[in-house]
Amino acid sequence: MAEHKIFTMAVANVYPHYVAKAERKQRTKQEVDRIIEWLTGYDSAGLEKVLEDRVSFRDFFSQAPEMNENRRLITGSVCGVRVQDIEEPLMQEIRYLDKLIDELAKGKAMEKILRG
Repeated sequence: MAEHKIFTMAVANVYPHYVAKAERKQRTKQEVDRIIEWLTGYDSAGLEKVLEDRVSFRDFFSQAPEMNENRRLITGSVCGVRVQDIEEPLMQEIRYLDKLIDELAKGKAMEKILRG
């Protein structure tokens, strides 16, 4: 089976869409960055470097400083697929991030988005 193209896509290609989605709902780039930091452990400088170096989603997650253990508490659907039921580990990590950005755009409080 062919690998999904999102795995090799640069995070920098999608990041502006995360920010735009948040800002359309009166949320901020800083909140998007905070979610990414919570999920992956990247700080501002690390995230900036990832974007600048056009790191792929595969490398973004495999090289993440510290994946948050509480990410396993993320449940619900993204694009009609329940994130907790995704079997491919990398796709699940990507969908966890998508789900958190969706929650931000839907107005959920940061304390609830950042489980634990």
